[in-house]
Amino acid sequence: MQNNTSISSSSTAMITGASRCVGLGFAVARQLAEQDFHVILAAREQNQAEVLADELRAEGLQASALRLDLADSASIADAAERLAGMIDHLDVLINNASAMPDFGSRSALEMDFDALRSIFEVTLFGCCALTQALLPLLKRASAARIVNVSSAAARHIADPQPGPLFSPAYSLAKYTLNAWTATTAAALSDTRILVNAVDPGSVATHPERGEDENDRSPAEAAKGVVWAATLTSDGPTGGLFYDGEPVAGASR
Repeated sequence: MQNNTSISSSSTAMITGASRCVGLGFAVARQLAEQDFHVILAAREQNQAEVLADELRAEGLQASALRLDLADSASIADAAERLAGMIDHLDVLINNASAMPDFGSRSALEMDFDALRSIFEVTLFGCCALTQALLPLLKRASAARIVNVSSAAARHIADPQPGPLFSPAYSLAKYTLNAWTATTAAALSDTRILVNAVDPGSVATHPERGEDENDRSPAEAAKGVVWAATLTSDGPTGGLFYDGEPVAGASR
């Protein structure tokens, strides 16, 4: 984030994993900025997030960049401290950052344990630690929203007759993230904070891999995330949603 710069916007939103121009995180950031949020784009490489923040600022939108490595507890603590020096509250936290180190793997019996550890470190442990670190800022908001970006891969595990998993470690991490969403929502039930998970669908964010013709554009997929980030006070909490609709079997 720009040094010695305070954020005066009445609405603030932080999006993790916002480092790629074709990424879901950037699409979410743009849509929230268009709704008059000051968006904070967080990424492991601050210069990448800064390029995207510059693009939004050039369009007259409010944006800042912040370095954040969710696999590094010191980085999480530093990011939380820097944010506290820039804002007096946080309205929205989008836990979007993730990884798929076992892309293309099929069998849960042949999982690479280094891949399993690395994805849980970011997708679950880092997400939990960041949320805890930012709770003071979230509680100072009039009605904060926490949105955890899930995946259809997690739903495959819950299938009564699950088949081969495309990326077992990734699927397990997202499945656990859904469970953590429900337990966190319950823990915050006495506050005005709503916590939900969103499955954005299969999104065309990696053209270098070759996209499926049915993949959604980041802009289209981002709408469901933005919906959860801007829920009214009577909105749901603790659930898993796809395009604003509850996923069958998910707690609400």
